[in-house]
Amino acid sequence: MARTLGWTAQSTGSESRVMYFEDLATDMSAAVSKLITERDVQTFAEVSTDTNPIHLSDEFAAGTRFKRRIAQGLLTASLISAVLGTKLPGPGAIYVSQNLKFTAPVYLGDVVTATVTLANLDGLRQFARFDCVCHVKHQMVLSGDAVLYVPPRPEVAAWSTTHDRNHLRACETVI
Repeated sequence: MARTLGWTAQSTGSESRVMYFEDLATDMSAAVSKLITERDVQTFAEVSTDTNPIHLSDEFAAGTRFKRRIAQGLLTASLISAVLGTKLPGPGAIYVSQNLKFTAPVYLGDVVTATVTLANLDGLRQFARFDCVCHVKHQMVLSGDAVLYVPPRPEVAAWSTTHDRNHLRACETVI
């Protein structure tokens, strides 16, 4: 049975807490849901410079296979980052890698739920691999996985400066 840490985008964020590598167990899960709005798509276009008219122009989008505007794929994927950075494992965790597969479009007005589930732990490098999915209603729109470095408890880190040196070397080879 998966342990779940729930959260919604309307949350104040007060539920965020630091989780250390030692706190993690496989099958832990967390989610975030967000209504995708016109403002979200416009703001993401400004920040990312992804001004593809499929996202911004009703006229252009009407002539595509989608027949209407769709949200940027990485806007949807950013909800995974929100879960990983604020809920599980949360503050202090650092992205190492992420793989994504976009399986269906997200339209303006859709509510996207991003869910991450801890798949495995690498104690040597303190890496955690998460399975990641996004759904609109019951349809999967994105799947993939992410690897994060999760810091140890401060008292554990103090005991193992050698581990810290090894971690830095591991990160250098991955990055």
